[in-house]
Amino acid sequence: MAAHAGKTGNGLRFNAWNLLLLVPLWILITPLYNREEPRLFGMPFFYWCQFAGIAVGVLCTALVYLKTRSRPVVPAPGAGPDVDDLDEGARR
Repeated sequence: MAAHAGKTGNGLRFNAWNLLLLVPLWILITPLYNREEPRLFGMPFFYWCQFAGIAVGVLCTALVYLKTRSRPVVPAPGAGPDVDDLDEGARR
């Protein structure tokens, strides 16, 4: 596991852009759009709202990806941990 210079952790990083991934979850709340009117090109609201939800989800996911991608993580200099140090069963 590569660590950032001077930081330790499991590699998970919080970024405010990730909160944008919550927006597409509105499509799970069916009572918000469970109706027929207004129609769009003859299609009931229930269906075209779901199509719009897919587009919103794709746009949110793409935007979060573009804003949170980073350069590859460079491993810290020095020797990595020994395999015996990583083996939890060896210390029993």
